[in-house]
Amino acid sequence: MNRAGKVYLVGAGPGEMQYLTLQAQRLLAQAQVLIYDALVDELLLNLVPTDCLKLDVGKRGGAPSTPQLEIDRLLVDYCQQGLQVVRLKSGDPFVFGRCLAEITALQAADCDLK
Repeated sequence: MNRAGKVYLVGAGPGEMQYLTLQAQRLLAQAQVLIYDALVDELLLNLVPTDCLKLDVGKRGGAPSTPQLEIDRLLVDYCQQGLQVVRLKSGDPFVFGRCLAEITALQAADCDLK
């Protein structure tokens, strides 16, 4: 039986591990797939289980980057596989991130989103 996947949109806050919320720490500790941005503190990647799939989809000016449609597809695909996915963004994802595009894609695919 395939259990339902879920996607969590998580902001890393100011960036240092000491400022990460307890809820964010708990979600990272349970992640099966971590899809994260370039500005996320590398130390936060140590909070996920060793068998967690980590995908760097960060965007940097002038450097090759993952298109937003590909990020949306990754979120939907892993959720539909029944996995617990954490989309980790630096700062507040609703202020600085492209959450609307990701939320729209997840809702269109009927994915559980938190």
